[in-house]
Amino acid sequence: MNQITIAIDGYSSCGKSTLAKALAVKLGYKYVDTGAMYRCTTYYLMQKDIVGNGKIFNAEQIIKELEHIVITFQYNPTLRFSEAYLNQVNVEKEIRQMPVSENVSKVSALKEVRQKMVSLQKLMGKNKGVVMEGRDIGTAVFPNAELKLFMTADIDVRVQRRYDELHSKGTMISYDEVKKNLQERDFDDTNRKENPLVKASDAIILDNSDLNPQQQLDFVLRLIDDLQLFKAK
Repeated sequence: MNQITIAIDGYSSCGKSTLAKALAVKLGYKYVDTGAMYRCTTYYLMQKDIVGNGKIFNAEQIIKELEHIVITFQYNPTLRFSEAYLNQVNVEKEIRQMPVSENVSKVSALKEVRQKMVSLQKLMGKNKGVVMEGRDIGTAVFPNAELKLFMTADIDVRVQRRYDELHSKGTMISYDEVKKNLQERDFDDTNRKENPLVKASDAIILDNSDLNPQQQLDFVLRLIDDLQLFKAK
């Protein structure tokens, strides 16, 4: 059977990663979390004391550092998904922390940062057989993807999911702080000049406010079957 490209876009904390990982396992596809790539970049810049801690945002300094950033993904058979590596170091845990979340939208808004990430993403998915999730996959990275999904969920549902996730990992933060962060990220993602978060004209909306992970996976698998996206060679 011919392989396809599945592009998943949507707002933060609306279940994109959960769905994309499950689809990749079910279909035997490569999974790419493009948000992790921007988080890796942000984490690198924070480690270099260029971003965060009240630093004035210096685009020129950030751009100069891009050539020193190498991002790869390595499959973890125990977790059954690919983890992010920054300059050959596993940073999957570090990039999910709130300080990175608070700075990633502004870093990812830079034209030069997005150009580098998009070029890497296109390379990762050039042979199809990939489930890629992010903010601009169906519009900028793979505009010709066979299946495009645009995921959303009620803001309070998203906040609760993110709040529960952070607390389960030992990050003590208030519900209101999580909501403020998500609202700021939504604004930055939808209003940035370079490749903003928008629904592709041919993307299918998936609102999972009232769906559990299995239900949303079943929905997409039925969708693939109904659309007959897999064609015999």
